Amino acid sequence: MSTAANIVIIILEIIGLGISIKSRKAEVFVYYTQLANMVTLLSSAVFLAAKGSPAAAVLRYLSTVMLVMTFLITVAVLAPQMEDGFRKLMFSGNGLYHHTLCPVISVASYVLWEPHSGVWLLPTVLTFVYGLVMLYLNYSKKYDGPYPFFRVYDQSAAATVIWMAALTGLIALISLAVRLAAA
Repeated sequence: MSTAANIVIIILEIIGLGISIKSRKAEVFVYYTQLANMVTLLSSAVFLAAKGSPAAAVLRYLSTVMLVMTFLITVAVLAPQMEDGFRKLMFSGNGLYHHTLCPVISVASYVLWEPHSGVWLLPTVLTFVYGLVMLYLNYSKKYDGPYPFFRVYDQSAAATVIWMAALTGLIALISLAVRLAAA
């Protein structure tokens, strides 16, 4: 099942990334969602090429945790802020692939059928570094967003600190939950 699931993931990731790149071009590299899905594409390719390798397990774990984070932030934070946000972000365009299908298939495949990794801090550290980079880009006015919690000039310093703490805590909990679910 893991082979079939990873083949499906690769196909869906290529479709979703094609949609994203067509509309966002190089800007895809500032979105956590896009980065998570690029890591997923890579992790599924490595999984198929080197099944059972520690590198494949680490990449599949990392990408699965990142996709869960993407899914939860989309459902709990981003979609409620938009009119018809759930339909737009979860069931149309690249969102169908990146916010819904790939996270669901990736979690199922990793938890149920794949070798697991014990490197549970990696997703937390990488996500925290991404957050710091985006805060810096927003603070220095080199980029606006791409998510509301990075817009330092639209919220108080306390709100920014709370968002960063909450997001770091969330990814740490997701990392632990995926690790425990896969045990």
